[in-house]
Amino acid sequence: MNVSVPPSSPSRRWLLGSVAAAAGLAGAGLAWWRLQPAEVAADAGAGLWSQEFPGLAGQPAVAMRQFLGQPLLLNFWATWCPPCVDELPMLDRFYQERRAQGWMVLALAVDQEAAVVRFLQKMPLSLPVAIAGMPGAALGKALGNTAGGLPYSVLFDTKGMARERKMGQLHESDLQAWSGRV
Repeated sequence: MNVSVPPSSPSRRWLLGSVAAAAGLAGAGLAWWRLQPAEVAADAGAGLWSQEFPGLAGQPAVAMRQFLGQPLLLNFWATWCPPCVDELPMLDRFYQERRAQGWMVLALAVDQEAAVVRFLQKMPLSLPVAIAGMPGAALGKALGNTAGGLPYSVLFDTKGMARERKMGQLHESDLQAWSGRV
């Protein structure tokens, strides 16, 4: 005996809804897993603190060693990245509010200098900006950004240890939580 379920029966709708929900959860779980930062490479710290990045438009190079001993929020971004552009004003406010307490925020552009200079003419920032270019992508990977996505942020404590990392756009709640962890 063959029993068929009418196409619009509640049982069929429940079955199709369950399959769709399971597929959605699996996709969301995979996306969450792929976007989780990996562990920071063992040699990333030494490599980071010895690096210098070109400044903008003839400004001096930015030496990472100058940030040792103070909390540092390192943000990898690009002018062509909408979430990067969206979070920059918030990062600039965070820097202005906390620099008297020793905080530093460095925006490392994984971009071309000319594009960054044009961008900053339209949206000036008070926080330091340097050009990481394509070597910045390699540094980001060493700091746990194996997916290579932007924006990517890493919080370092006063001893130069990575304490927090986030792939994707930062929010005020992230900054508030992070500011109490260094």
